[in-house]
Amino acid sequence: VQLQACGGGLVQPGGSLRLSCAASGSIFSINAMGWYRQAPGKQRELVALISSGGSTNYADSVKGRFTISRDNAKNTAYLQMNSLKAEDTAVYYCNGDLKTSWSNRAVYWGQGTQVTVSS
Repeated sequence: VQLQACGGGLVQPGGSLRLSCAASGSIFSINAMGWYRQAPGKQRELVALISSGGSTNYADSVKGRFTISRDNAKNTAYLQMNSLKAEDTAVYYCNGDLKTSWSNRAVYWGQGTQVTVSS
């Protein structure tokens, strides 16, 4: 199983980016998918989560600016980031709580994608 994250880049304050996280491999089902971020010198923190049914949860710092969504047919989660601020600069990681069989469940992480917000 692999999770491939992409969509990061350099953007000016107030701008937007859309991150994608595609899960591939021997996947039986996917439960929650999430986005986390880690800024230099700081711990990794939760940004947003989405359940298999579409329920969402956001960090207070991104509420109203970021939107997490998923396409279950494509095993892909998205993070739409609007009104970006310098403090959003970080490496963004996606993860997926998924099953590779009826009884085998684990959390998988994708590689990080760098988001830099700077003028």
